[in-house]
Amino acid sequence: MLTCWKDSGITEPADFAGHTLGTWFFGNEYPLLNWLAQLGIPTDGSEGGVTVQKIGFNVDPLLQRQADCVTTMTYNEYWQVIDAGVSPDELVTFNYTDYGVDTLEDGLYVLESNLSDPAFVDRMARFVRASMEGWRWAEEHPEDAAHIVLDYDETGAQTEQHQIRMMGEVAKLTAGSDGVLDEAAYARTVATLLNNSSEAPVISAEPVGAFTHAVTDAAMAN
Repeated sequence: MLTCWKDSGITEPADFAGHTLGTWFFGNEYPLLNWLAQLGIPTDGSEGGVTVQKIGFNVDPLLQRQADCVTTMTYNEYWQVIDAGVSPDELVTFNYTDYGVDTLEDGLYVLESNLSDPAFVDRMARFVRASMEGWRWAEEHPEDAAHIVLDYDETGAQTEQHQIRMMGEVAKLTAGSDGVLDEAAYARTVATLLNNSSEAPVISAEPVGAFTHAVTDAAMAN
């Protein structure tokens, strides 16, 4: 989602014009660029447009007022802003899902040729079952899950409070999932990538045969 300063005057997407929006350029820029294109807001510096700022995986540009809005995850960076002493009342957020420009992120990617190998499919199915079992456990034991992360944090940068809260937010995203691809989310992702305003689009035609339920069907069968 985008997290913006309320005092910037932004109360709805149409208000983005004339402001600086910070986002990560690791594929995360495409939903934003597509959204701005849908809104008819230029990103080329022309009048009535926005400045799209390339930022790192932090919220410093927002806190330092270098950007009026920055990309945040519901479970992580948004809370970094709050932990910096900002009140939720000072912010306005825009969740990409609410505007139909969200894109799929983490997934299981395999070579199509490998799907003809029953042993490979079985191995992937067992991986999916184990992964979803792990997520269900983490949903039920957020504090224990957070402590596992802390045990393996070699930087010492993570805090117990942040990790527990983050697990609680992630649980809202994983709850009820069995690992099967959400085809509606896939369709939105394709539409977003096809319609983005980048000079180098990710895809130029709707992909055919880009996903399969073969692995998750096998995972659910056992």
